[in-house]
Amino acid sequence: MTILIDDAGTGDLLWGVVIGAYQPDTDTFLYDIIDVSFFKEDTFPEKKHFEEAARISLGLVERLGLRPMEKIQVCQGDILNVAAEKLKETYGEDNVERIHVEGRTQELIEGAYLDEIRNLGYEPMPDRTEKWGKSFWHMYDWIRKDPYERVKWAKSGFPNLRKFKIFQRR
Repeated sequence: MTILIDDAGTGDLLWGVVIGAYQPDTDTFLYDIIDVSFFKEDTFPEKKHFEEAARISLGLVERLGLRPMEKIQVCQGDILNVAAEKLKETYGEDNVERIHVEGRTQELIEGAYLDEIRNLGYEPMPDRTEKWGKSFWHMYDWIRKDPYERVKWAKSGFPNLRKFKIFQRR
């Protein structure tokens, strides 16, 4: 009996980040989103997205209802570092472990992220996780086609993006 927590979209240019929790025994999947506003140039340096990931993770575990003897396994990604610590504080050091998430959990969380970016009108590249560089440029080109409407969906707080004209303050 386990609850697995993972993220999707952290390194992508578009949208926020999906934090998902999956309980395999009941085949229950829940997720919430760290809004893209946490990744804008005015807010990203404050690193509040780490606290938001923790808030969401705690809420998802509460909604799933951690059962006696059930463990929480948290993805090793940096965005979930604070979440893992807060989960340990709440549920005990022995009940929380960091793992490499794969399989159904990863597929569900990645699928939720893809659904969210499709809701923006963006169609992701096939095999985008194997082609991160090409995926970045695919997303960038999509934004560039209508920057006045689409730049609001970009994680524009990443420092290396300031060299691109569409991410410079207007």
